[in-house]
Amino acid sequence: MQKRSAVRWAIIAMIAVATVINYIDRNALAVMWPEIAGEIGATKEDYALLVTIFMLFYAAGQFAFGRLFDRIGTRLGFAWSIGLWSISIALHATASSIASFSIFRAMLGVSEAGAWPGAVKANAEWFPPKERALAQGIFNAGASIGAIVSAPLIAFLFLTLGWKGTFLLVGALGFIWVLPWLVIYRAGPDKHPWVNAAERALILDAPAEAAAPEAEPVQALSLKQMMSHRQSWGIVLARFFLDPIWWLFVSWLPIYLAETFSFDIKQIGIFAWVPFVGAMLGSLFGGWLSGRLIASGRSIDRARKWVITLGCLIMAPALLGAVLAHDPTVAVLTIAAVLFGFQVAIGNIQTLPGDVFHGKSVGSLAGVGGMAAVAGTLITTWLVPVMTKVSYAPMFILVAALVPLSLVAIWVVTGRIEKVDVSSTRG
Repeated sequence: MQKRSAVRWAIIAMIAVATVINYIDRNALAVMWPEIAGEIGATKEDYALLVTIFMLFYAAGQFAFGRLFDRIGTRLGFAWSIGLWSISIALHATASSIASFSIFRAMLGVSEAGAWPGAVKANAEWFPPKERALAQGIFNAGASIGAIVSAPLIAFLFLTLGWKGTFLLVGALGFIWVLPWLVIYRAGPDKHPWVNAAERALILDAPAEAAAPEAEPVQALSLKQMMSHRQSWGIVLARFFLDPIWWLFVSWLPIYLAETFSFDIKQIGIFAWVPFVGAMLGSLFGGWLSGRLIASGRSIDRARKWVITLGCLIMAPALLGAVLAHDPTVAVLTIAAVLFGFQVAIGNIQTLPGDVFHGKSVGSLAGVGGMAAVAGTLITTWLVPVMTKVSYAPMFILVAALVPLSLVAIWVVTGRIEKVDVSSTRG
């Protein structure tokens, strides 16, 4: 029997590395903000404005790049996305006011958004259902690793090069990534010269993916057609309720540590990476567990829902525990538990577009889900300055209340997780 090639794992590994770079770039401003704010005379409200601008354009980028990936493919889509975001982060070195930072954060938001619908689309193209959640977990682990290394790395670079030199250096990372990506990702799994017959059969002929030929759409569904299915609404609502928890810590953790424990940039670099170790472990565990359940005979519907529920059952109590944390070590360990549970759940939620639609609509649904995630995040972003004047406890309680709402979206709104019949929605 022919030994199966492993091109699909090389593809997802490259995407995970891109995600590491993505998070180093986006977190650089948060880590260095206490120093930058003092230099340009900015306030906490100014930072909330920059987060909002980033997220608004990130939302637009999710939808735009979702459609773009479905049109031009994963190979060129990723090259365009990472090239543009690398230019954007390097331009931060020229900023001298909130206005100029706003322009460059908008550029960064649009371009960085491409990584998520692109990864979901690549996942659906290259992996059968039993491996899909693990592949998504590897991709999400890249985000966590990026968050882990960004705080100490950015703090070190800042102390060595200053904030402008740091932005220039991290901007170069994306261009280093593009060349091997274009070499490795030569074509899809059906035509890639490095994919042998055994791996191609696993990817393209997996029994769980079998469908009648007439169910395969020739063209991508329109937004109206796609959203006529309850599964789409369930996925979108789950992202709307759950993603603000992740972004709360990605955007505000360094500032939380500075305000709650009077940390400077060096201390932030020492502590801020710890919670994302929990996130990385949750990404891998959630993906592994879902695949294990499917391999043992559980349906995709049950495997995904059970693992999502487990993640939420870990996340909500840990958020409430963070309210009581008055020691920085206890605080970051508790937040690590929050992010572990979050990644267990979100990795499986992010596989759902590939579970319910065929390839030509996967990127688009992932993009709409990303827009919903941003909409929920924007609401919490503007609540942070208002609700954290005394402590961050009210904010932690608020986002804990969003967890059961995401479970309602998955269990009640989505219905059964399976390939939908799109024949009736073609126009």
